[in-house]
Amino acid sequence: MLDPDFHRDTDVHLHVHSAEVPKEGASAGVTMAAALVSAFTRRPVRTDVAMTGEITLGGQVLPVGGIAEKVLAAHRGGLARVLLPRQNRTQVDEDLGDSLRRAVEVDYVTRVDELLELALPAHA
Repeated sequence: MLDPDFHRDTDVHLHVHSAEVPKEGASAGVTMAAALVSAFTRRPVRTDVAMTGEITLGGQVLPVGGIAEKVLAAHRGGLARVLLPRQNRTQVDEDLGDSLRRAVEVDYVTRVDELLELALPAHA
């Protein structure tokens, strides 16, 4: 559990390189959020899942592009589970072949707290 007053003693600085391609950088939002929560709570991020999605300041997980390529890359990397924005379900249904859909378990999320429940084990 994250101490509600952690911000009183902790400063966080994220540097995102200015040369980053804007349309690709947003996809890392959920991954960056999971890494930060992992660091603050000392709960490791699962090593058997891939994730992608843009997040809003309010915690909504927004859809991203390149879903077929990202799921294929996760599968080729030996991962059998992927966490995706719920609004990307159509791309999974339409763009992934049957064999890839059978090989990779996809969990859909709408909020970052849902993603964190799936990405960070409950026990430390």
